[in-house]
Amino acid sequence: MQSIISDSYAVHFNEKAFESLNKHLEEKSYSKVFILVDENTHELCLPQFMAEINGDYHFEIIEIESGEVNKNIETCVGVWEALSELDADRKSILINLGGGVLTDLGGFVASTFKRGINFINVPTTLLSMVDASVGGKTGVDLGSLKNQIGVINQPVMVLIFPDFLDTLDFRQVRSGFAEMLKHGLIQNESYWESLKRAESLTDMKDFILTSVQIKNKVVLQDPTEQGVRKILNFGHTLGHAIESYFLENEEKEMLLHGEAIAIGIILEAYLSTKLSGLSENTLKDIKDTFISRYEKVSFSDEDITNILKLMKYDKKNSHGKVNFVLLKNIGKPEVDIEIPVELFTEAFAYYKD
Repeated sequence: MQSIISDSYAVHFNEKAFESLNKHLEEKSYSKVFILVDENTHELCLPQFMAEINGDYHFEIIEIESGEVNKNIETCVGVWEALSELDADRKSILINLGGGVLTDLGGFVASTFKRGINFINVPTTLLSMVDASVGGKTGVDLGSLKNQIGVINQPVMVLIFPDFLDTLDFRQVRSGFAEMLKHGLIQNESYWESLKRAESLTDMKDFILTSVQIKNKVVLQDPTEQGVRKILNFGHTLGHAIESYFLENEEKEMLLHGEAIAIGIILEAYLSTKLSGLSENTLKDIKDTFISRYEKVSFSDEDITNILKLMKYDKKNSHGKVNFVLLKNIGKPEVDIEIPVELFTEAFAYYKD
């Protein structure tokens, strides 16, 4: 796979990734190389990763617990303390080896430790490869509220090894695939049609490069999310609220990010038919595609009320208004759309029907 050049760094794949990493480590002569892992990537990914590094460097491994529930400031404090105790300085580097939770948190830790040290992201889930790999968004959750604390700061490079996906259960892979389907919906109808035919993990691996290219193209136009970059949030205004609600409610089984976003995309596609001219046939196509891949979730009236309350914390909001990304057609999104309150009930009824 070819490397993808972003504004200040590159995304490298497979052999090129290790070549670039080894060259960078040799040239920079870092005082220490820290690798942040969770218990899963420590066991399943770290040995393979370390085996490909050439040279004699001072490595330190820092492990955190996996899962969205640990993407918080308390975990950051633990990593900051570990860096300090292990004598990290401003000439150290942090390599984040894990999924989106770990790369988001690790990037934030590196961006703030001693006012910023270099970091490299090595995403190990499909979601992190096609979403967190590009854009420089780092940060953590505030309680159950998604990504409320963070900064935009770019890594030195991103290294993608699709074979790491072989270590995942298919539910995790499917979660990441929701973001890829979203890329097709907001940018490219032919890509959407191709993704609908993907069935196996091998099929999904083949599309990683295209999804990273799509996200990179959008981010390059709007690095700080002031305009066009907002289109990447299609399905996320309601999707994040759903994800947060299921995260904080102990009576509910937690949803993975992509599972919540799949619901959000159906809901926001329905809203698009009411406000942006999306056709009924396209809406049905979107709903059928996601329902065929992601199990339907039951929502009570109380659930819906609480989910809608959480939307006020969405990062796209301004001046007290909840702003949505909607679709005029596949590949033609529009941003900053306000939604009449009564349409939310209609959207959930459509999803449940």
